[in-house]
Formats: sequence, C-alpha cells, structure tokens
Amino acid sequence: MEIADIPYLIIGIISGIASGLFGIGGGMIIVPSMFMLGSSAHHAIGISVFQMIFAAIFGSYINYKKKNFNLKDGIIIGFGGLLGGSFSGMLLKTLSDITLTSIFLIVSCIFFIKYAFKIKENVTKNQQNFWIKNIVLFIAGSFTGIFAISLGIGGSLLIAPILAYFLGYDSKKVVSLSLFFVIFASISGIISFSNSGVIDFEVIHKGVLVGIASMIGVFIGIKIIEKICITAHRKILLYVYALSILGTTHSLLNKLGVINF
Repeated sequence: MEIADIPYLIIGIISGIASGLFGIGGGMIIVPSMFMLGSSAHHAIGISVFQMIFAAIFGSYINYKKKNFNLKDGIIIGFGGLLGGSFSGMLLKTLSDITLTSIFLIVSCIFFIKYAFKIKENVTKNQQNFWIKNIVLFIAGSFTGIFAISLGIGGSLLIAPILAYFLGYDSKKVVSLSLFFVIFASISGIISFSNSGVIDFEVIHKGVLVGIASMIGVFIGIKIIEKICITAHRKILLYVYALSILGTTHSLLNKLGVINF
C-alpha cells in the first residue's frame, strides 16, 4: 500500500459509518471527496458504486443476523433496483462531467432542504394489501435505481421518503431495507458501467480500497445506530448533507473556472 492510498482508506471508513447509520451507499461522502482528490465525475461515481457493493453486502449481513429487516421486502425492492440500475450506464455515458456534477449538487440540495425543514418524526402507517405493498416496493426500487446509481449515491436518500410516505415504514426499517436495496442496484450499475466503458483500472483499484475500508465503518455505524436517539440521528444526517453540498459546490465552481483552488 502506498501513502497516496491513505486518503481513500479514510474516506472508506467514514462513508462506511454513514452507510451503517443511514442506510446510504456512501456516495454523498465519496463522490464529493473524489472530486476534491481530482477525479472526474464519471470516475468518482464509478468508485462510489464499487464501494457500495462492499458496504451494502456487509451491512445487510449484519442487519439480517440481528433481524433488523424483512428479507422478502428487501428482495422485491432489490429486484426493482436491478431493473432501474441496468439503465444507469447509458445515462452516465450520455451526460457530461459538469452536467453530472450539477445534477448531484441539485439532488443533494433538494434532500438537504427536505430533511432540514420537512421531517415528520411520526409517520402514520397506511394499511396496504399484499399486492399494493409489493408493487410500491418494486416501483420504488426501479425508479430509484435509474437515477441514484447514475449519480453514485446508492439511492436510500431517494427511496426512504417513498417507503415512509406510501407504506408508513419507520426510520430504522427504512435504513436496513435501503442498505439491502443498494446491493442489487450497485451490482446492476457496475455491470451497466462496464458495458458503457466507464470502468477502468483506476476505478477498480480505488473502488476496492474504499470498499474494503468501508466495511470497518459499516460495523461501527450499525453499533452507533443501536444506541443513538432519533433527534441526534437527524442532526448527524444534516451535517453529512451540508459537508457533501459544500464539497460538490467547490468542485463544480472549479470545473466551471469560477475559482481555482
């Protein structure tokens, strides 16, 4: 291992903690961090999706052993993610570096505002029949898989509000299901990226480094969420959003030539 690899290991651990805490793939941290380390949007997203596979599989295994999620629900939403993620490579190949960075920034801002000002701690549970519930799960997975993997963010930040609103799932249930969803969507995304020529040796090398380190972080994150209260959980998530937005804004301004530092 070289000294230059250390930042990627640190980023992996931090993103892994975020994955365990919030059920996210880690892209909200990894993508802007890769921007600041000089990666293009395409490579940053590719590295992020590689990390998601490691973090999501390891985290979901721990959650399953602790009986933190319904496997049947996870499989349905996961197959939706497989379908949606299969289109991500085409979308990634079509859009430019600046366009992808801009979309990532817009999505980050939208959900920062949503979580900062519109969170409802108690969600009324809607009674859904078997078929409606499964259809909602599959559509939510498909829709999220298309856009989230293309942006390298895993999707739980998009899928969580859907599950909470339409199915009345509580926050802990959403976190574990979202992390399981990321397994399917990220694997589908990697296959799609490979077919579109986005994946190269640099992406694989850095992605594996970040991914292995993230498993340490996932273990820590799941331990923390077992002890943390909802209010503190929300505040930490808002800080993660804010840092991601600042890092991405800095990168976009650099690419546009507005600043040069």
